[in-house]
Amino acid sequence: MNEAEKIWMNGELVDWRDATVHVLTHALHYGSSVFEGIRAYETDQGPAVFRLEDHLARLERSAAMYYMPIPFSRDQLRAGVHEVIAANGLSSCYIRPLVWRGYGTMGLYPLDSPVDVAVAVWEWGAYLGEESLRSGIRAKISSWRRIGNNTIPATAKAGGQYLNSILAKIETHNSGYQEALLLNENGNVADGSGENLFMVKDGLLITPPMASSILMGITRQTILELAADEGIDVVEADIPRAELYTADEVFITGTAAEVCPVREIDDHEIGDPGPITARLQTRFFNAVKGEDPRSAEWLDHVSPGAA
Repeated sequence: MNEAEKIWMNGELVDWRDATVHVLTHALHYGSSVFEGIRAYETDQGPAVFRLEDHLARLERSAAMYYMPIPFSRDQLRAGVHEVIAANGLSSCYIRPLVWRGYGTMGLYPLDSPVDVAVAVWEWGAYLGEESLRSGIRAKISSWRRIGNNTIPATAKAGGQYLNSILAKIETHNSGYQEALLLNENGNVADGSGENLFMVKDGLLITPPMASSILMGITRQTILELAADEGIDVVEADIPRAELYTADEVFITGTAAEVCPVREIDDHEIGDPGPITARLQTRFFNAVKGEDPRSAEWLDHVSPGAA
């Protein structure tokens, strides 16, 4: 991991090595945490955070689903994000806000444990590799199903829920693939281990709906909006597993993975990144770098004096 110098923790900047918690912290035992993955990109006006307001709003929704009132306002969290980026002198970075049940009580009833908050930032390149963004990845359908909406809130971005993704990731990685794709309880396509999925067939862009137990991704929403700009027809619909094998194009989206083509699924060749994937990927990277008409509404520029 590329360590930075400072982490914002409960309203103060602390040294990276000093940002610690007690071994009996509730979240360590029960997964009672929620988080966000956000990126700041280098632009000609300095570092800029992509869709920060949307990410912080989703963090609040996730916390509310798990009865965790965040002890900082959205404005305070935004200021904390800016502060820690500036303090570490980073021109681009990955940003991890984390809200968790801290040290105080043990047992499944969590409401007597305090709620702690941290924001860490560090340099992190392409999650699946720079070459994957150009050439695409090999993916495999995992034997593990995506958690259902009536099991726990699938739309929340909570720490404990990612045990589901970890099992899928390990399984497919050990089989020689770069990413896992998960089916939902009905056997239709849901998500990747940490990404949303899009399929192109006969010029139509298709993505699973919220009812398919997907996480409502910020990058996914970005692609939907860019597709509308480009005049690409989009539909949210169930995708049976076998439909992926005959797709014209497949790509996955997420803050870490960005917009990454999928060239092969379960040893079925999809092919090189197609024209719709390429168009949307180009628009996305132009937007995050401040080179697109959408940049003005999506980028939150970090002031050099934020620290």
